Order: sequence, then C-alpha cells, then structure tokens
Amino acid sequence: MIKLIKNNQDYEAALNEARRLVVLDPDPGSAEGDQLELLTFLIETWEEQEFPLHKPDPLAAIRFRMDQQGLKQKDLIPLIGSKSKVSEVLSGKQPLTLKMIRKLHQTLQIPLDVLISEEEPDQDIADLNWERFPIREMAARGWLKGFQDNAKEAADRGEELLTEFFRGVDTQVLQGALCRQIVRTNGTIDAHALIAWKAQVLKEADRQAELPPYHKGQITKAYITDIAKLSYLQEGPCLVQEYLAKAGIHFIVLEHLAKTHLDGAVMKSRQGAPVIALTLRYDRLDNFWFTLAHELAHVALHIDKDDVDCIIDDLDAEGDDKERAADELAREALLPARIWDLFEHKDDRDQINKLADRLRIHPAIIAGRIRWERRNYRILSDLVGNKQVRKLFQK
Repeated sequence: MIKLIKNNQDYEAALNEARRLVVLDPDPGSAEGDQLELLTFLIETWEEQEFPLHKPDPLAAIRFRMDQQGLKQKDLIPLIGSKSKVSEVLSGKQPLTLKMIRKLHQTLQIPLDVLISEEEPDQDIADLNWERFPIREMAARGWLKGFQDNAKEAADRGEELLTEFFRGVDTQVLQGALCRQIVRTNGTIDAHALIAWKAQVLKEADRQAELPPYHKGQITKAYITDIAKLSYLQEGPCLVQEYLAKAGIHFIVLEHLAKTHLDGAVMKSRQGAPVIALTLRYDRLDNFWFTLAHELAHVALHIDKDDVDCIIDDLDAEGDDKERAADELAREALLPARIWDLFEHKDDRDQINKLADRLRIHPAIIAGRIRWERRNYRILSDLVGNKQVRKLFQK
C-alpha cells in the first residue's frame, strides 16, 4: 500500500517500489502506472523538502573561479577596485555592487544568478544612470546614511549607496515613463534629481506612523476651506500633518534639490494613499497655503479619479488644463468668489485684516491673492509672511 513519506525508511521503501515498477514499464492509466506516478510525486516532494537546492554563495563562487584560473587577489583589482576593496569584498565586509557584479560576470564568466542575491534591486533600479544623480547633495542632506559629513566618499561609492537608497522604493518613482506623471515646469528639469527627491518623499512617508485608511472623495472644496483655517493660528503650518493624517493623507516637507525648481507635489504611497509634499521654495505663508490648497485640489480632481499617479508642481510655470483646474479650485476654496468679488478694499491693510478675521484665515492668503491678480509682487510684502514658514519646521 502506498503511503506518505515521513522518514528516511519510508523514502527508501518508496524508491525500491518505484524501481520495481519502472522495470515493469506499466502502461499509463493502468493500476501500476498510477502507482508509479503517485510514488514519483511523493518521492520528489520529500526530496524537495529534505534536500533543497541552494545557490552557491557568491564569494565561494568567486574563490572557486580564482582557484580554477590561478588568480590572486591582485588580479581582481580591475574588477572590484583597490587592493583594500578586494580584501573587504572577499572577507564579506563589503557587499558586491552592481558594477562589480557586471565585471565579474563578464570577465570570470560567473553566472549572474549566482552573484546577485535575492535582495538585489530589480532591473528598473539597475538600469538607472548612477553617475547623473546629485550624490554629494543627497549625502549632505543626510539621505545617504552615514555619509552626511563625507560627500566625497559618497560620490566614490555612488552606485552602492544609491542601490541601497532606492531599495524598496516603488519602481514607478524611478522612471517617469512608467508613471502617469505630470510635471509643471518652466524649463528643463533634472530628471535624476527629481527621481531622488520623489524617492526620499516616499521613504519619509513610509517612516511616518500608520494612518487610517484613505477613502476617495474625502477632499472637497469645503475640506480645503477648513484646513486653510489653520492659517489663522500662529503654529498653523505645523498642524497640517496631523490634520491630513486623520484623513489618511501623508504630509511631507522636503526641500527641493538643485535644478528641480519645485513648489510641491502629490503622489501615491505604496499603500495607495495620497502623499503631499511641499518644498518651501518660497518661505512665505501665502505660498505655503496656496501650494497646499493646490495639491489638495489635485487629489480631489485627479488623483482620486485615477487620472494620474504623480503631479509635480512649479507654480511659477504655466499649467495645462489639469493645472488650471487645480488652481481654480484652490483659489475658490481659499477665497470664494461670492466674497472675493464683493471685496472692494484691496489696497487697505486694515480692511484686509478685517476680512481675514471674518474668514478666520491669515491675511497672507488675501495679500497673496491680490499680488497674483495684479502681477505685482512688490506690494503688500509686509502681509505675506516672509520667512515665517521654514523656521516652524526646523524646531
């Protein structure tokens, strides 16, 4: 009688019976044929459980090839780097980088699947042009762990550090072509710097406390109007993160990298929740609250409707129809037309302050609207909250 294989004795008995049936060469579908098929399945299952195949260790494979070809450690310097780096790699103190892996594969003919561990990044990451990333700036910002005070060494180990930096980041962030993305800009933007900034935003969102589930449709004009009332409070910008978190939205403040010219962005976390990021490129309260309202408008009009996955904004630039719609919703939520069209005292600071008190918003929002409408950014500069934002997020 055929039974499950539970130990080595059962395994040997099953092998003997299978050998006997093989000699008989039974017809498929016959009683003996069905027994042989079942025994084969049970034997293979036991062997997979008890004798799993393991990939050779990458370092063992390198040493084996060195022995085969009579190579010394110095012969690996062109493939790995300096003499000390070869020693660190072979002793397991430093992991293989993708650059090393490619050279070892090409020169020593070691299979890639042996050299690449299961934790290596996927092809989207491997295909990035590492040399074009602003590694020194990223290191100085503290984005590359352990290299904040050593930007030069970070640049020397760029591929290795960036491989680790991007590990676990959604690949849609890495290649704009893979992502339904809108970039509002006046000119050429450094694509690699933008990828790095987006990745850092999502990494910081991942590190935030778990949020309640986000439900599409929560963000309305009334919601944006309500959150703008936080501007009435001196610490208002600092309360935005908690306010948005209750709706399941991440809020990140992250300075833009050079050659990106960003005011803000909205994208999706790995869990699909909106992530709003502001750069504070202009350290003014009017810019902070309008940019926030603009990104929330994008959530309501476009992210929730699955039109796009990521929107990057330089609000100095001319926008497309989606951008104009977000601008319009943001302006209406902050200062409704039914109130704004009747406000006739746009040169009177006392009246601006009275309207702000009535609406329970900061007068910077009103002053910023007047400056924008008149395309005159020299007026009312004392009301827009110059240098009043960044210091709140540096505490």
